[in-house]
Amino acid sequence: MTASFRNPILRGFNPDPSILRVGEDYYIATSTFEYHPAVRLHHSKDLRTWTVVGHALDLDLRGIPDSGGVWAPSLTHADGKFWLAYSIVRTMDGDDKDIDNYLVTAESIDGPWSEPVHLGSRGFDFSFFHDADGTHWITGVQWDQRPEHPSFAGIVLEEYLPDEGRTSGDAALLYQEPTLVEGPNLYRIGDWYYLLLAAGGTGWNHAITVARSRERTGPYERDPEPFVLTSRDAPGIPLQKAGHGELVQTPDGEWMLVHLASRPTLHLGERYSTLGRETCLQHVVFDDDDWLRLADGGHHAFAGPDEVGETSWTDEFEDETLDSTRWSTLRVAPMPETVDLASRPGWLRLRGGHSPASVFDQSMIVTRVEEHHAVFATVIDAQPTSTRELAGLIAWYDRRGWIWLQLGWDTEQGRHVRVVCRDGDGTTRSAPVAVPDGALRMRARVDGPELRFDISAIDGDEGWVDAPGVYPAWTLSDDHGSRLRFTGMFLGVRADDLDGRGWSADFTGVSAHFTERERDR
Repeated sequence: MTASFRNPILRGFNPDPSILRVGEDYYIATSTFEYHPAVRLHHSKDLRTWTVVGHALDLDLRGIPDSGGVWAPSLTHADGKFWLAYSIVRTMDGDDKDIDNYLVTAESIDGPWSEPVHLGSRGFDFSFFHDADGTHWITGVQWDQRPEHPSFAGIVLEEYLPDEGRTSGDAALLYQEPTLVEGPNLYRIGDWYYLLLAAGGTGWNHAITVARSRERTGPYERDPEPFVLTSRDAPGIPLQKAGHGELVQTPDGEWMLVHLASRPTLHLGERYSTLGRETCLQHVVFDDDDWLRLADGGHHAFAGPDEVGETSWTDEFEDETLDSTRWSTLRVAPMPETVDLASRPGWLRLRGGHSPASVFDQSMIVTRVEEHHAVFATVIDAQPTSTRELAGLIAWYDRRGWIWLQLGWDTEQGRHVRVVCRDGDGTTRSAPVAVPDGALRMRARVDGPELRFDISAIDGDEGWVDAPGVYPAWTLSDDHGSRLRFTGMFLGVRADDLDGRGWSADFTGVSAHFTERERDR
């Protein structure tokens, strides 16, 4: 099976995969952080071809910080229901983390999902384990906010009481190491309880390790091999940051390990994971001593066939609602008065919202960038008459990392476009390029670490004209700067109305083409 699928199986920002098989159907849930809708759900019959079947949660995440929000879902099946546990990280400030953990259930993966049950705020990365005796257990990371103590206070185990809709309130320390291990998942396989763990943080030193015990409550013995999976000692292989995984067994008894990894691009010799953390799959076996190992040996993630993948699509906005399997919004569902598909058939009307700095009501729709080479284009029809009315095509990472081809107006330049870049605390603007009234074509071209923009009038034969400059796509990654960042690069369209007077911009013919022109090695 190893050579028959190509990694990543979920391309672009799809981290923290939780995998499940029910009958002949496989499902994966991935983290969405501050993006709406929350907890992305994928389906496959063969582990090779995956389809986004929807999302589990419709949450209002206004006020959530960048890279906060919904972390590390856990998707399981027991008692005839799907169980989905997830964390909402509300603040990340120094030693403090304000986290709420929840459980929702549904009889079908399509929902409807139940009202959430609060599982406490002890830590994060909560996952469910349903034991053969009919009991239900939660494992998770326990956090210690005291500055004179290590923040990582161990992996804990707590019983969940479904008839009462609550946890037992009595968590036992299950496993501890001097440094952080996270993403715990507990399994009963044969005579052993296995604790699958993510180690080394979620960056270049990321890894998966295992501990095991004959008893559910331990003590747990660490694998004599340092790691089951890691790329920390192989900076040149295609799949970097390999870690945070879950196990699933096929109907014929084989074991598979789903995990996250990143495909970096290079800028001046440094690696930048602009696509974010993606989902990969490995064939695993248990050795003669019952320890988990990669089927091909070693501990490096297998990328699969060395072929070029391509994906293309166009959205003419002909449906009554936005396609949520393709488009995401920030923190809150798109409201009809903001994301308007009715007023001008065949067009998306974005009524302008807050600035890119807002954690509340931005007017923007974005889609994941799936490959290092991308072309994203749209037609925009907007007539700003104030310096506080702005719209256009944007490459987005978070509120402090974005590059925007912006249509604006001022008394000196009239109607114009310019490229505006936000990098940390600094904002730069290119020189303006005058444009005529009427609709315009806009295009972004991502080429590894570089980003370029073009514009074109709808009428006439001039073709595409460069919006001057080459822009740093490499800054739109987890690896740029010192801040903790966990998402990936998106492309999309946005409109700002900073005076709040109801100004809007119309878009149509949004198209995307992603290609893995060659493997980055």
